[in-house]
Amino acid sequence: MIFRSPHAEVTIPDVSYSTFVLQHARGAADRPVLIDGPSGRALSREQVITGSRRVASGLARRGLAKGDIVAIYSPNLPEYALAFHGSLMAGGVVTTANPLYTPEELAFQLRDTGARYLVTVPLCLEKARQAARGTSVREIFVFGESAEPATPFATLLAGDDDPPAVPVDPRRDLAALPYSSGTSGRPKGVMLTHRNLVAVMRQVETPAALDESWRTLGILPFFHIYGLVVLLNFPLYNGGLCVTMPRFDLQELLRLVQEHRLTHLYVVPPIVLALAKHPLVAEFDLGSLKQVSSGAAPLGEALQRACAERLQCLVTQGYGLTETSLACHVTPADPARVRAGAVGLTLAGMEAKVVDLETGAERDAGERGEICVRGPNIMQGYWNDPEATARTLDADGWLHTGDVGYADVDGYFYVVDRVKELIKYKGLQVAPAELEGLLLTHPAVLDAAVIPSPDEEAGEVPKAFVVLRQPAGSVERPDQPPTRPPSPLPDELMAWVAARVAPHKRIRRLAIVESIPKSASGKILRRVLVEAERARPTV
Repeated sequence: MIFRSPHAEVTIPDVSYSTFVLQHARGAADRPVLIDGPSGRALSREQVITGSRRVASGLARRGLAKGDIVAIYSPNLPEYALAFHGSLMAGGVVTTANPLYTPEELAFQLRDTGARYLVTVPLCLEKARQAARGTSVREIFVFGESAEPATPFATLLAGDDDPPAVPVDPRRDLAALPYSSGTSGRPKGVMLTHRNLVAVMRQVETPAALDESWRTLGILPFFHIYGLVVLLNFPLYNGGLCVTMPRFDLQELLRLVQEHRLTHLYVVPPIVLALAKHPLVAEFDLGSLKQVSSGAAPLGEALQRACAERLQCLVTQGYGLTETSLACHVTPADPARVRAGAVGLTLAGMEAKVVDLETGAERDAGERGEICVRGPNIMQGYWNDPEATARTLDADGWLHTGDVGYADVDGYFYVVDRVKELIKYKGLQVAPAELEGLLLTHPAVLDAAVIPSPDEEAGEVPKAFVVLRQPAGSVERPDQPPTRPPSPLPDELMAWVAARVAPHKRIRRLAIVESIPKSASGKILRRVLVEAERARPTV
């Protein structure tokens, strides 16, 4: 059974993403659109469009050619918009990177994309310099002032605002190349065209009621597709306001909502949990909030109701992937059409279906299976990875999400589990295979498996099961010559991993075991470990 969108069809302009997003900017020239939460520094819509044009001109003078990759390695700040749209206006493609990445993790993305330019902040500059060594990066730009040698981003703003005329084919030319983790153990570049991104904004704006009246908080990272489209670009498009935060802090979040009288919050389930339960919330006036929207991971029905009751506002959720350019299902911003636990209705211009996990046959309403979607916002494929693309996009254009769910008779979708084995830590993806591969490089580790472990605050945390080459903490006998150092204890192994990965990838729990369950072919039976973990009594 194919579920078609109940929403009216939308027109998708055949223009570049920057043209679409910034088309109304000059109509509200002096209105602040991006405000830096910590400092209060603001950019108006006119400043964004003028600054972006100057950045485009500056990049062109430095040799950026159509199709060149520009990497942005930065926390959220207003100038992110200038780097993003300036790169697109010059004909470039933007790949966004987590500012908490280690040099090794960033270097992988720079090498994989062949990025020519890198934009960062002073705090991340040294890591950026290390990562760029031996890659195709020609020049590093840094926002603000830095004692380290790098080109100030302000240099790009010093010229005229007349960028080169670069022809763009919205249906074929890439605009963004965000990275999404896969079960193969390494993140994969998701190829999003200008049309993909324009389409998803047209599909989302009506059911989500995103207009010039809403004032939101840029707490979700701009390197993530959720933050990039909703929090950075929707205000530029429709005239709303985004107050940016470089990192999450609950007290700062509450202060900014109160100070700026914010109306909408776009968050992930762990933040919904804090809003529903943390005592600090009672100390602030959040009466301006009209809606809290959750995404990036499933939100439980009980938590959704608890947050709505405490804040006395609408709490909804949506569903999507990087591969859908943001979303494929959204709950309408109408209290009468909210169903607790549901991720919403299929977006305009899209189709969705649920298929049997074994046979691929279509399932009916109420029957569980893998969710598949297709529409104009679906990615073109994975960067330089045709095999992974073929596994995810079938010949009929259906994107196989890897998520298990069902639809009710009215077309509301519910996500209940995942086929793929990604861990969602506070809405960020963690690939078990990547952590397993890292653990196996430790000289004391014989075998390893990593699974999601339920956690009230984070949703899921990575938990490792490790087989050691000798018992943990054991030492050599004094009457024998030493052959190898004592085996590490769990805390030592977790600290060793933490030093080599971004914070969201850290292993938070670790158990030493005698063996890892595997199939006859040698594949890790993670489902066995997951079921045992879920059966453990909670403390």
